[in-house]
Amino acid sequence: MKKETRAIHQPSVDLPEGNEPLVSPIYRSVKYSFPRIADALTIEARRDGFDYARDASPTTRQLERLCAELQGRDDAIAVSTGMAAVWLALLPNLSAGDRVVFFLECYRPIRTMLRERLEQFDIRHSMVSVHDPDAIREAFALEDTKLAIFEAPTNPMLQVPDIQKIVDLAKASDVVTVLDNTFGGLHNHGAYDIDLILHSLTKYASGHGDVMGGVVIGDRKRIGSLKPWAINMGATLDGDAAFMILRGLRTYFLRYRQHCASAHTIAEYLRGHSRVSRVFYPGLSDDPGFALASSQMDGCGGVLSFQMDCTQEICWKFIDALQLFATVSSVGSTESLVAPVKLYFARDLSEQEAERAGITDGTVRLSVGLEHPDDLIADLEQAFACAFE
Repeated sequence: MKKETRAIHQPSVDLPEGNEPLVSPIYRSVKYSFPRIADALTIEARRDGFDYARDASPTTRQLERLCAELQGRDDAIAVSTGMAAVWLALLPNLSAGDRVVFFLECYRPIRTMLRERLEQFDIRHSMVSVHDPDAIREAFALEDTKLAIFEAPTNPMLQVPDIQKIVDLAKASDVVTVLDNTFGGLHNHGAYDIDLILHSLTKYASGHGDVMGGVVIGDRKRIGSLKPWAINMGATLDGDAAFMILRGLRTYFLRYRQHCASAHTIAEYLRGHSRVSRVFYPGLSDDPGFALASSQMDGCGGVLSFQMDCTQEICWKFIDALQLFATVSSVGSTESLVAPVKLYFARDLSEQEAERAGITDGTVRLSVGLEHPDDLIADLEQAFACAFE
């Protein structure tokens, strides 16, 4: 074989039988082949084999299986971002003339998708409060309502929905339920009869703020119906990103527990601070969502919000004074993050809608990282002193 040919058809390295790597390799190949055409057409090959990386790769498939198992479901589809997961969960389940129910308290890009993007395709919506069961029941009962999407807890105000009640109402009206479980985590809420569960893998799953991804999780039949859409949309997660997320998941439970513990410590500190009028964290015993969260979740996560009775100017001055909290809108990283809620998460809401959601000029969201909580409290204390001097 000439060297020019060998440079393309490179020698392979096969491990001896029983000699297994402790970390699975990254499969970067776009294309996969079989010795013969007939081999590629067998039932086993079509079910378990690989052809083109837009369909699947061994690395993304490993991630899908792990996410499904952690969430207590049969199967999953990994995609490039959390919002790609939202689109994949919704589009195949909707047609022109259908209605989606969602909550005022939800993630802003989801509100934007439903109130602006999907309207172009004659897909209608009803926006109700997570705390209004009568409005939820009425919206679900509408003949054109086909799907409901919600979060637990909600972003950014950490409101806790009654998942069982929502599921029961949806089942009674034959409404498909989709849960954005990013804040809840891969180990929470799997016991509820929710049709599709999605996550932004960019957050707690990855855990290090250096890779993006999303996943839709469900039973094998529902995921099978979504798969052709995922392939045709071209939203497949890259193998390198899948590997990074798999690596992050090795420490997921250790990180999540520490996020929860530190967030609870920070929430307790803020609850007792003279400049804080209210703290939103369902792990606090006096939080309105405490009882529900305690029954539904194992740990309340590392995100909390709080309010100061102040102007936007003072709120921003407080945020700008923080040294250990980076001002960005993500969550679930090793480093702590801070966000001005009204600016980052409520720009699409009217003043009346923001007020209904509990958002003011002085509302701040924290994503508590893995730093020592004493250092984070000291940083918050000096920022309060700076903002209110």
